[in-house]
Amino acid sequence: MKMRQRFVVLHRYVGLVMAGFLIIAGLTGALLVWYYELDALINPDLLRVEPPHAHSEPLSPFVLREKVDAAFPSATVNWMMLAPPDAHSPVRFFIAPEPGAAALPMDEVFVDPYSGDILGGRLWGDITEGTTNLMPFVHRLHHSLALGTLGTWAFGIVSLLWILDCFIGAWLTFPPRQSRNGPPRPRRFWKRWARAWKIRWRAGGHKRHFDLHRAGGLWPWALLLVFAWSSVAMNLYAEVYRPTTEMFLAFQEDPLADVPAQESPSRHPHIGWEQGFQIAKQRLETLASNQGFSVKAVERFAYYPHKNALKLMARTGSDVNQRFGETWVYVDATTGALIGYYLPTGEASGDTLTTWLTTLHIAALGGLPYRIVVTLLGLVVVVLSVTGVMIWWRKRKARR
Repeated sequence: MKMRQRFVVLHRYVGLVMAGFLIIAGLTGALLVWYYELDALINPDLLRVEPPHAHSEPLSPFVLREKVDAAFPSATVNWMMLAPPDAHSPVRFFIAPEPGAAALPMDEVFVDPYSGDILGGRLWGDITEGTTNLMPFVHRLHHSLALGTLGTWAFGIVSLLWILDCFIGAWLTFPPRQSRNGPPRPRRFWKRWARAWKIRWRAGGHKRHFDLHRAGGLWPWALLLVFAWSSVAMNLYAEVYRPTTEMFLAFQEDPLADVPAQESPSRHPHIGWEQGFQIAKQRLETLASNQGFSVKAVERFAYYPHKNALKLMARTGSDVNQRFGETWVYVDATTGALIGYYLPTGEASGDTLTTWLTTLHIAALGGLPYRIVVTLLGLVVVVLSVTGVMIWWRKRKARR
């Protein structure tokens, strides 16, 4: 069997293995570009609030945290937003059951930032709750087929096959060499290869499907490869992505990796939530001054009882993500001493590359135009998968 025939067979069967996964990934990904807008549209009672007055100021996030803490005495409230995204959005908190306590009916809680009233909540991603959880469930489908670790591994393996198939598929679009006259001259090659970029819309069904499959994979090829590799980063980060990338690029270490676990974790930070935040904010400002970047907004705050650490998450000049910040500062929850920090770009080349890959994947930069591009790319992935199956099925019927 000639090399080209081997690649055709490999492309065919790798594509068949991936088809179902990529159809789900493409459709759910096209929706997830608009996650927050669709979630708010589906759940206006939870995700839309009205300020009492035109210039109303929201309550302190720490006052709101205390209200959630009081409403769920058997839960820990260790993750909080520091401000609503806009004047018409609630503040959300994530809660978890106390060690040894019964499971909670919800883990994501929405609070009116002006009155402090708890608007409701949901068990994130549980589709049995109905349309309230539709968009979180779409997210779970996209990341892991809603199957947990098994689905994450499945999508990770498919992502690796996708990378391989990107190169095989591109190679197969090259015109085959002419054996009689030897290799074609460069001008003839480019002229013949140009056909692979065209779609014969007026041709018959099979020709049109074949052109959609071939040209549809060529035009966005570079972006498809970015999405394939970033999928590996998201699904198999520790198992495949980081060990592979670390062979060439450097990464920052986890600031909490060497912090010993607490034998008897405290339910609340000893330093206090608000004081801990103020100290972490000062540490962030000092870091920004030393590293030469600006602090644009402090967005989220978390407490890790088992590590006795507080984590401040902010959007800074080190971020490329325009939706939420990924600059982190960790401080000791007893003394306020700086434990460490993480910068999404500029500190380590491996993290910089990863930040760009994942930010492109979730369409969190470039504004509306790029979000539309990613939505269309999701639909292109579906078309490539469907036309690939149709081409295989037609040839299978012909052979029979």
